[in-house]
Amino acid sequence: MEKTSPKTNETKARRQTFVGKVVSTKMKDTTVVIVERYVKHQKYGKFMKKQTKIMAHDPGNTKKEGEQATVEACAPISKRKAFKVIA
Repeated sequence: MEKTSPKTNETKARRQTFVGKVVSTKMKDTTVVIVERYVKHQKYGKFMKKQTKIMAHDPGNTKKEGEQATVEACAPISKRKAFKVIA
């Protein structure tokens, strides 16, 4: 009789990660990271820069303004905060 082993390589869903620039650290344990992306206009075909501001949890405010930060999606921490700083 053969033994069947359970799957050991289960695929785990990856979380969204973005790399951006820290623009504000004025709040306690929160940094605001601006993420730029380069997209093509659907109708005209022109490439444009689009920016998104992301509020991220940063315990102890380890990042300073102007530094590069990597943020990762997580469970909502507050009304506008659903990311955390990982690097």
